[in-house]
Amino acid sequence: MKNENLFNASWLPTTGKEAEFLGWDELDVILFSGDAYIDHPSFGPAVIARLIEDEGFKVAVIPQPNWKDDLRDFRKLGKPKYFFGVTAGNMDSMVNHYTAVKRLRSDDAYTPGGKAGFRPDYPTIVYSGILKKLYPDVPVVIGGIEASMRRLTHYDYWKDKVEPSVLFSSGADLLVYGMGEQPLREILRLLKKGVPFSALKTIPQTAIIVSADDHVPERKGWKDLILNSFEKCVSDKKLFSDNFVTFEKESNRIEAARLIEPVERKKIIINPQFQPMTEAEADQTYDLPFTYRPHPRYNKKGAIPAYEMIKFSVNIHRGCFGGCSFCAIAAHQGKQIVSRSEESVLKEVRKLTELPDFKGYLTDLGGPSANMYRMHGKDMKLCKTCPRPSCIWPSVCKNLDINHKALTNLYRKVDKTGGIKKSFIGSGVRYDLLFAEWNKNAGSDEREYLDELVSRHVSGRLKVAPEHTAGQVLYEMRKAPFELFRKLKKRFDDIRKKYGLNYELIPYFISSHPGCTNEDMRTLAEEMKSLGIKPEQVQDFTPTPMTLATTMYYTGFDPYTGKKVYVARSIEEKRRQKEYFFWYKKGEGATAQRHKGARAQGQKGSTAQGHKGDTAQRRNGVAAQRHKGKKY
Repeated sequence: MKNENLFNASWLPTTGKEAEFLGWDELDVILFSGDAYIDHPSFGPAVIARLIEDEGFKVAVIPQPNWKDDLRDFRKLGKPKYFFGVTAGNMDSMVNHYTAVKRLRSDDAYTPGGKAGFRPDYPTIVYSGILKKLYPDVPVVIGGIEASMRRLTHYDYWKDKVEPSVLFSSGADLLVYGMGEQPLREILRLLKKGVPFSALKTIPQTAIIVSADDHVPERKGWKDLILNSFEKCVSDKKLFSDNFVTFEKESNRIEAARLIEPVERKKIIINPQFQPMTEAEADQTYDLPFTYRPHPRYNKKGAIPAYEMIKFSVNIHRGCFGGCSFCAIAAHQGKQIVSRSEESVLKEVRKLTELPDFKGYLTDLGGPSANMYRMHGKDMKLCKTCPRPSCIWPSVCKNLDINHKALTNLYRKVDKTGGIKKSFIGSGVRYDLLFAEWNKNAGSDEREYLDELVSRHVSGRLKVAPEHTAGQVLYEMRKAPFELFRKLKKRFDDIRKKYGLNYELIPYFISSHPGCTNEDMRTLAEEMKSLGIKPEQVQDFTPTPMTLATTMYYTGFDPYTGKKVYVARSIEEKRRQKEYFFWYKKGEGATAQRHKGARAQGQKGSTAQGHKGDTAQRRNGVAAQRHKGKKY
């Protein structure tokens, strides 16, 4: 039996010796990643590397290269035949590095031993800059959540300034945004046919940078929208917000326009996205020959926390139609739900049961939201041009099919698989889909789903995300009224008592979100006290690039209505708001209660990242940013 900890032909190489072991004397693509290399479909760099291999190319992965020394990690494999790929990893590096109050974190969940310091701030920019300096004639392709959500002019919270597209800042040649399988396969197939890299200007779901005087490449059927220039966005918050509205609307359409944004004497061209992947295309990703383990180079270097969290979880779908203001999922993964077939899911479950350390328990069957599997528009023609950011807010779309029967059946089939003792749901459940008070289409199938979920798939705690209790704050968040959480709690308690289960309902909350005052936080604390809930999974809002909430934070108004929005900006006020969560602790919460004057003015949990919150993006790290939101 082979030693699973030694390099062999089942792995992709990370060094020259490993490439030589495989008999390769030349590499076609070299991929640089800010994460440790984990060969698992929940980690974007692994998916991309395996996809490149699947297209017949020789690919190597250089994880967490040293950018401080003589740059030997960037030199050791030399030039690839076609291009370098660069990704910051499964998370935005700045969310990974800093808390909501901009304090440097002491750990990194995507590094062996959880050690910090193995990637720079903005690795997309740093790695690309080094590669272009060392190999100016070799194309650099960037992707991942960090690049995807910086593809246009954006506000950077950590610099407190408006920044241009990362294509401009990095010097890269091409940006792949969103979930990258479709554009990358097209790129590789064209290169294989002999098409020069310089001609790859009209690949859907990519962005290019050209000189201001260059002709915009033509592609039949594409409509062009000219955005306000970077320079105008820097000087005028209204123009900045107008750009965001256009960006968000076009991101939500299946048939979108091409966006063109001037910056200095250049133009950023964002080609429209591909049509949503089919079930067969989604299955193809999970059929790739993953080993489901960290690369052997990490043997005896300590556990990788993000991997330990998800190694026995299965992603059953991607995308999210929730449209929450603070979330990047829809802009990165897409609003449309892309689901895998039952057989694909069951095939992966069977693979996991064969791993030597599997004990019979799946930690998650989910996606960005646990319960959107196989949901879609009843008439997809209506979805093609629909710009709504959310299919369920401010009301549930009449064209949305939300039936939970397929998901309930999938849970039951997984549980009947040999070697499975229990399958848990670790992703957050969208409970607003389950109740007729909000969703008129909810009925017996949704009641059956909730009963199945609570009675058979909760590992002691069920995670949901009401996010807040105050109506106006929930409106700015694009979230359903808090009364639905009260209804869920009652139904949860009824089911729990019915089956004699000692389970807890764990709500997530956010403080300091645009629109949230100290008075709103005081009200939240009183609501929690009345329900007997002592919040643990909480987060202080962090503005991450190119979301609605970040736009409101920066501009101080709602870009859709122009209405002024209250924003907690100072570190002191952010801390004060967060204290309200801990009303039940001595010395905490009480501090916030003393700020009476301030009242009148009136974080799938990211345990995988080793922290209890701080931002919605961090909390969604394993949901919104692994292959439930993989970064490539």
